[in-house]
Amino acid sequence: MKFRKDINGLRAIAVIAVVLFHFNPAWMPGGFAGVDVFFVISGFLMTSIIFRGIEQENFSILKFYVARANRIIPALALLCFVMLIFGWFYLTSLDYESLGKHVTSSILFFSNIVYWQESGYFSPASNEKWLLHTWSLSVEWQFYIIYPLLLVIMKKFMAVRLMKGLVLICAILGFVYCVIATFKWPNSSYYLLTTRAWEMMIGGVACLYPISLRENRKKLVEWTGMILVVLSYIYISKEDAWPGYLALFPVLGAFLIIQANRSNSIITNNRVFQCLGAWSYSIYLWHWPFVVAIYSFSLSETFVYLGITLSIIFGYLSNRYIEKANFRKDFSNIHHIIKCKPIIFLLIVSSLGGYIYYQSGIDTSIRRGASTPQAKFLTTYTIASSEKGRFDSYWLKCNSYTSLTHNNDLNIAPICLTSKGEGGVFLWGDSHAEALSLGLRTLLKPMGIPFYQKTSAGCKPSLNDSKMKMAVFRKSCIHSNKLALESIYKLKPQLVILAQSMAHDETQWVEIVTKIKSAGVKSVLLIGPLPQWQPSLPKVMIKPIHWTSNENFINDAGLDVTLIELDSIMKNRFADAKLEYISLIDELCRLNTGKYYCRVKVNSGKLFQVDYGHLSDEGSLFVVNEILADKVIGLLTNTNN
Repeated sequence: MKFRKDINGLRAIAVIAVVLFHFNPAWMPGGFAGVDVFFVISGFLMTSIIFRGIEQENFSILKFYVARANRIIPALALLCFVMLIFGWFYLTSLDYESLGKHVTSSILFFSNIVYWQESGYFSPASNEKWLLHTWSLSVEWQFYIIYPLLLVIMKKFMAVRLMKGLVLICAILGFVYCVIATFKWPNSSYYLLTTRAWEMMIGGVACLYPISLRENRKKLVEWTGMILVVLSYIYISKEDAWPGYLALFPVLGAFLIIQANRSNSIITNNRVFQCLGAWSYSIYLWHWPFVVAIYSFSLSETFVYLGITLSIIFGYLSNRYIEKANFRKDFSNIHHIIKCKPIIFLLIVSSLGGYIYYQSGIDTSIRRGASTPQAKFLTTYTIASSEKGRFDSYWLKCNSYTSLTHNNDLNIAPICLTSKGEGGVFLWGDSHAEALSLGLRTLLKPMGIPFYQKTSAGCKPSLNDSKMKMAVFRKSCIHSNKLALESIYKLKPQLVILAQSMAHDETQWVEIVTKIKSAGVKSVLLIGPLPQWQPSLPKVMIKPIHWTSNENFINDAGLDVTLIELDSIMKNRFADAKLEYISLIDELCRLNTGKYYCRVKVNSGKLFQVDYGHLSDEGSLFVVNEILADKVIGLLTNTNN
């Protein structure tokens, strides 16, 4: 196949979008759609190779697989190996164990399945996964395995013309399924081949059904496609269900650019885009670890520009010295495949990753990353932040999400909502509301005041159906909020305390409070957001500048200032309202010379929070005793008088 400069330039447009989005989503909110453009390109190229071989009756599945292995595995194996070396020195045992699992799943091309089972692509936890971006390579490789096999089988039963028509039909049906599945199973739809295959088959359709155009029409088609792609990058965001029907825009745009086939286009055939297009695979491989490093070590914005520069430099070096290496292609049979060097790389790296995973991150003194005081410190708080570590203090037995994921039902412990007498305090919200549970129970128990709790992970209080994308969260949240309201009507507590992690300005608090008070509740207390840290407070605290400091308040680039701005909005909104709003930011943060210094330790020296924002046991007791106690007791006393 003749080298297509327009396709090479389109690769550059795709990788630029992905890189900009990952380093700073504000620059290109829909830049993740660049991956969908890559899928179209890959489908076009693979289909052209396969059908040319089938039509010439010389197609070899073995040679096809070897060619793909030579193209993809060496650069990926090098990246994985470098990450394992990096992890040996700098990652804690838990993080290194996770990296080992991700290396193995990435190099064996099933990382998309692993990441799907762990968390959503846009969740905060994903920013700490060094090889998250390899999910798309796994999807492509799975397509490479299945697609040619099906086509070879089909050739035995039908003519090539019918095969082409079937590819078109499957692409259309695949899109329809993608739209339905994204709505019903959003998290799996993002990661799995079943909802991405149609994008690669659309590329195949561009190959099988080329459109003959005059030069002036080619330019119009190219520009139309380019507009669709660029608008997708700008107007689509991670808040949109993806891939879904919106993926049609970048996919159709890439399809039109390929169909235009303009080798002399100033957009795609310029020197910069031709270079970036040639290096695009390696740039894609190397950019994400830099993104994670900036996030994990809370580095300043200056490092974003450095990270982009290094991504391009490493991409160039990887392309020149790894991708262009001349690996053997002519293997006569499957038994000789072990002589294929990329397969040897795959076996070595996957074995190393698997060993690290099964050895629990090599938690011994021989590994620097596991033996430092900082590593042991992080391990302590990783355990404390785990579900097991928080189960009793957070009363996770009252968490609908926990019940659904552990027991496959929505039943919570009876103690959470069983009547304990008249009045009392009712806690309603998400896991950040749960973080107050220990402190509240410790405060109220000696006074004999009943305490009730209805919470669910990721579920803010609401009177309406949840709009959460993940089905398990949505199901548990709808149930939790419905049960909370029903229980408030039944129990008639004196005081309801509402809390959630963020987005306080998006919740209909006035309607919620009105509904609660119509049940006979005398007082409602809304708790503002806590200061939060990226990627987590423990990881912020192991920085050299903070590690040896005994300060209870610190300033750091990892502080999420958007929550401080949110708190200001909430204070202004409820300044004259009857709703009782408590600003935790006012109590926990200080403004000094234009910088915010927020509490990170309680007086005992223990960390205030166990992860990015959830209170530690000591933090819960501190917040309730030092900030909330007078207000809670005052409201309870006033309602009794």
